[in-house]
Amino acid sequence: MSVDFNVETELETDGRWLAEVVELPGVLAYGATQDEAVARVQALALRVVADRLEHDEAGSNYLNISFNAA
Repeated sequence: MSVDFNVETELETDGRWLAEVVELPGVLAYGATQDEAVARVQALALRVVADRLEHDEAGSNYLNISFNAA
């Protein structure tokens, strides 16, 4: 099984970039650049998935993970 995570980004009024993984509510991260925000949110998403796998909360949904940045 394959799971694709979509990353949405937005430039905040203070100049920081916000990136969010749409399929994982609450998984978002800021960065000074768009690339930094995307890298941070991808790392966070992997931590969340790893935690879910460790606690048997993910089932077999996360065997193959990819990110699609918008």
